[in-house]
Amino acid sequence: MITPVILCGGSGTRLWPLSRKSYPKQFVPLTGKVSLFQSSALRLSGADFGPPLILTASDFRFIVTEQLAGIGIDPGAVLIEPQGRNTAPAILAAALWQARSDPDALMLVAPSDHVVPDAPAFRAAVAAGTEAARAGQLVTFGIRPTHPETGYGYLELDGDPGDFTPRPIALKRFVEKPDGARAAEMAASGRHLWNAGLFLFSPACIIEAYRSHAPDMLAAVQAALDEGRPDLGFFRLAPAPWARAGNVSIDYAVMEKADNLSVVPFAGGWSDLGGWDAVWRQAARDGRGVATSGPATALDCDDTLLRAEDGGQEVVGIGLRGIIAVAMPDAVLVADASRAQDVRQAVSALKAKGAKQAETFPKDHRPWGWFESLVVGERFQVKRILVHPGASLSLQSHHHRSEHWIVVEGTARVTLDHEVRLLSENQSVYIPLGAKHRLENPGKVAVVLIEVQTGSYLGEDDIIRYEDVYARG
Repeated sequence: MITPVILCGGSGTRLWPLSRKSYPKQFVPLTGKVSLFQSSALRLSGADFGPPLILTASDFRFIVTEQLAGIGIDPGAVLIEPQGRNTAPAILAAALWQARSDPDALMLVAPSDHVVPDAPAFRAAVAAGTEAARAGQLVTFGIRPTHPETGYGYLELDGDPGDFTPRPIALKRFVEKPDGARAAEMAASGRHLWNAGLFLFSPACIIEAYRSHAPDMLAAVQAALDEGRPDLGFFRLAPAPWARAGNVSIDYAVMEKADNLSVVPFAGGWSDLGGWDAVWRQAARDGRGVATSGPATALDCDDTLLRAEDGGQEVVGIGLRGIIAVAMPDAVLVADASRAQDVRQAVSALKAKGAKQAETFPKDHRPWGWFESLVVGERFQVKRILVHPGASLSLQSHHHRSEHWIVVEGTARVTLDHEVRLLSENQSVYIPLGAKHRLENPGKVAVVLIEVQTGSYLGEDDIIRYEDVYARG
């Protein structure tokens, strides 16, 4: 049996404005109807795989469980990282957890934001590496390059991959991200593969590798696990020892120093969607290289990506050549495709000027559902709120604002001080400043309401929680 270990704590900026710190790309349906995280979980499921072990951040824990439930997958465990410390501590935490719960199962470590169109071919590559992993090898997976790429590290093989039939081959060395000329040489050599950040090994072997090459990290992560605590259906690693773990990748901490490494070459389609140019390459394109998504129209365009992420908008491109245009309700990106990797600079510039669009997604996802601001004024705000069936907001009050709730879909149970009432569609309730209140969805369909806030301060931190089924502070 193989336990998938899915890493989904990152908050990449290269796919801004669709990917942001509050709702990063792994949770977004970039290339299909399900998110990249859901695609990863589905790809790593089946007869040979056990329930996935998830490593994520506290802010994403309910998104993870909601999205897994949406595809019918129950996680084996969800470990919450107190802070992002790169892949080395996260993978070690998973290995130590696995060594306690199922030491005989192999671990397949995978990022949550990659695209692999041919899932059966990928599972065949994993199967090709299992014997070597059970024999004590640390198995990684290398992707046959399709073009010179400066955004990836490379794996130099110690043998000829031949026709790229999946099989373990000895690894000669890791190669850091190259410049353009070196990338072209390696892509043409036949002995260099893209480093996909995918690994297969037993818990005992990878823990021993940390013991040999990163003993300080082993001590810190072991303490974070020992001092951690359950929290609802999650497990929180202890923050103090976790902070002592090095903020480094597993390649740097362990893999580049180990001598029991094998590589399984993979010639199927693969992308880490590391920029909008990669999204364009993965998208269905017309005869002129134009890819559109949502209500977008291209007229006399070539090699261009047009995306409209809101059904109420229309994006039109005329005479564009090599352009990326992505429209969100609150932000629009227009860039030359050759500058796709510079999008992160735009995010930095927006953060410097204090623009909330740099990190905050238009929809604020909560464990009970989500809300979005429709109109914001100096002393008022209008929101649309969706509450999932069976979900409940906390019992709360506000110091600085009052609220009107108007139910437009479903039936809501509303607590207002000591009174509880049901509100159906087109009914409303007024929440005075300071009143204790809660909204619940007792039904089988989502509740949607319009909330009108008025007051001197409308920030999300003006909440006093008295009871909360999600154990938030």
